[in-house]
Formats: sequence, C-alpha cells, structure tokens
Amino acid sequence: MKIGVIILQILFIHVFLFLGAALKEIVALPIPASMFGLFLLFLALCLHIIKLEWIEKGANWLLAELLLFFVPSAVGIVNYDEIISFQGAEIVVLIGVSTVMVMGMTALIAEKVTKRKGSEQL
Repeated sequence: MKIGVIILQILFIHVFLFLGAALKEIVALPIPASMFGLFLLFLALCLHIIKLEWIEKGANWLLAELLLFFVPSAVGIVNYDEIISFQGAEIVVLIGVSTVMVMGMTALIAEKVTKRKGSEQL
C-alpha cells in the first residue's frame, strides 16, 4: 500500500510539472517548465490549496533517489572527451564552486526554516 501512495503522490507532483509546461507556453520567459511547475506547487502549498501530506512521501522518495537521475548525464559526458581535455580544470572548478554555493544556500534556508518552526512551536 505504501508504494501505491508514493506513486500517486509522485503523479500528483507531475500534475504541477504539466501545469508548468502549459504556463510556459502562455508566458514567453526563458524559464524551464519545471521551474514554473515548482513555483505553482510552492504557491499551492503556501496558499493551503493542497496539503503537504498529499505529496510528502512521494517528494521524500524523489529526493532520496535524486542521484539516480544524474547518472545518465554523468555517463553521457564521456562522449565529449575533447572538451574535457581542454577545459577539464575549469569544469571541475565550476562544479565545485556551484556545489558549495548550493550547499551554502540550502544550509541557510534550512536554518531559517528550522528557526521559524521552532518559534512557532513555542
């Protein structure tokens, strides 16, 4: 039964992806459809249109298996060995810097959310 709930929640999250794709067709901005979908999902959660429980298990599963989604792109880079030989160091530095930036921003946001949740419980 738990697998069925997770699958349904992932499908529900995908509804927002498809809504984001539809919104991208309407709005002519150079933003990926998935970002529109994430914004719509965030907005629906903030406005209490949907409850967190409706997507929480599916979202947690997707986050737990996130590395699986990066494997094909990492394997695909093998085809571009000439680029890696010329710009390999720059690519590694760029990946390192961007990873540190993402980790830092994630830590700051997580800290703020944790403090906010802690003050709401008092």
